[in-house]
Amino acid sequence: MCGIAGFINLNSDIRSQAEIIKAMTETLKKRGPDDGGFYFSKHALLGHRRLVVVDPSGGAQPMTKTIGNSAFTIVYNGELYNTEDVRKILLGKGYTFKSYSDTEVLLTAYIEWGKDCVNYINGIYAFGVWNDKDNNLFLARDPLGVKPLFYSFKNDTLIFGSEIKTLLAHPMIEPVVTKEGLSDIFGLGPARSLGNGIFKDISEVPPAHYLFFDSNKITLKEYWTVKSEPHTESFEETSEHVRTLLIDAITRQLGADVPVCTFLSGGLDSSIISAVASTEFKKKGKILDTYSIDYVGNDIYFKPTEFQPNSDEVWAEKMSDFIQSNHHKIVISTENLLSALKDAVLANDLPGMADIDSSLFLFCKEVRKNAVVSLSGECADELFGGYPWFRNPEYINSNTFPWSRAVKERCEILSKDLGDLHLEEYVASKYDETLKKVPRLDGESPSEHRMRELFYLNIKWFMMTLLNRKDRMSMSNSLEVRVPFADYRIVEYAFNIPMDMKYYKDREKGLLRYALKGLLPKEIVERKKSPYPKTHNPKYTEIVQNTMRDILNDKNSPILQLVDFNKIKEITETEGRAFKKPWYGQLMTGPQLLAYMIQINTWLKEYKIRIV
Repeated sequence: MCGIAGFINLNSDIRSQAEIIKAMTETLKKRGPDDGGFYFSKHALLGHRRLVVVDPSGGAQPMTKTIGNSAFTIVYNGELYNTEDVRKILLGKGYTFKSYSDTEVLLTAYIEWGKDCVNYINGIYAFGVWNDKDNNLFLARDPLGVKPLFYSFKNDTLIFGSEIKTLLAHPMIEPVVTKEGLSDIFGLGPARSLGNGIFKDISEVPPAHYLFFDSNKITLKEYWTVKSEPHTESFEETSEHVRTLLIDAITRQLGADVPVCTFLSGGLDSSIISAVASTEFKKKGKILDTYSIDYVGNDIYFKPTEFQPNSDEVWAEKMSDFIQSNHHKIVISTENLLSALKDAVLANDLPGMADIDSSLFLFCKEVRKNAVVSLSGECADELFGGYPWFRNPEYINSNTFPWSRAVKERCEILSKDLGDLHLEEYVASKYDETLKKVPRLDGESPSEHRMRELFYLNIKWFMMTLLNRKDRMSMSNSLEVRVPFADYRIVEYAFNIPMDMKYYKDREKGLLRYALKGLLPKEIVERKKSPYPKTHNPKYTEIVQNTMRDILNDKNSPILQLVDFNKIKEITETEGRAFKKPWYGQLMTGPQLLAYMIQINTWLKEYKIRIV
């Protein structure tokens, strides 16, 4: 896994601007600590940082391949999971290869199929290919958006990179945020509108899109989306189909020339990934390393809730015993959880999911000491109905994003000077825009279509937030995390499975539970879903309160220009209870809301943001 950067100007000779591409690429060193390289030409400058996972000697980038009198150069961040399938097709067409890397296969696929290459590949990716003869650039991002890709077009120059900080390293891009960016931060955050880079002049190539730059014109096109189709298979056939797709996805994603591990919480999703991985490891005479996270004091202070009915520790150990893995429990201290809030902002270039982010940052930091690649269970809940908002009528019938229903309360914390943000209207417009894109199926009832809407919303919004979080927190520690449930084949298939099948025996993820019988212990299959764990230590609430008080007492704190001082003070002094609903999702309540405000202040300060 890697980081990419570049800028193109078709009207000027930019070879003298080599220092700029070097500065942009330097921002990606944590994504790619092992190697780096550059490509310089009259109209295109490209940079790459590499985390070596496959083919250490043959996968260096930027990589150029010449066919006839045309030279094509690629910078690529990602992994292909059907490399050998595609290579075989290309070999049959007469192409030859100098390496066994997926980079050369991807570049050759573009040479053969052009923009249609995305229809032949399966993986997680963000890449750019420069055609030096025809002076054009092709950028593409994977179907679910596992890998990031930002861009800007300004003064005839197309600038792109793996992270926002990469674009900010270009002198044309300033750390300016408009009212629209603030609307995302306060109205939708930690989610982001698809395509919105928050900063002025920065956009994001949305998932499942490619961008083509030619003759000073940008064409942005969606190349893949879920489709509404009749589901014709029986329950047993559906169960077997899900099982086959999932095992294939997991197995494909184990390939690497470096140490591979799995994240194991003892929940259904991480357990099946770990079980399949362990089986594959044993075939090679190896033992799988598994990792779980916990917090200092949770053994004393954990309290079950509707959203988090039990803690992971016992279940992770049970599963580890079952698959005979070498298990590691990483315990996060309260003080480190607070201090890493800043690390998480710098990794994400934005405020994120508060200590849900900072804990993952610290977790990945520890895992990276022993592994370079890990597999994780994200995306199963969005596809198979693991969240309360798929079941609770109040959530189902909500007229906004079900994981973010506190829009009115969010408005109340804003400074009166920001009354023109109109957060409620902004959020409603984003919600309505998304619903208009939900594909309909002839003959489905209103209730059936509503469930289809919820799954579509989750794929395009909630899943995206979690995938962004996973990428930034892991890659900032030079750890590549793969997510088998985000295989587009699984997403396509699961989207059309009827709700009564997904909720077999009236259980959340009932179908998935049934499909995995025999592969996991019965108690793991039947365990009630529990989300990513958070700290329950009251000391964390105390230190977050104290940090927020310091911010409120410092008249130079940049967040003070954006929020209602008295309202934030009330939230602080009541340990967050003055904000009645979760800020976002299931976990961002109380101290997590205060931590989000701390992150906003850190972001404004560290990036020297100017509001316009």
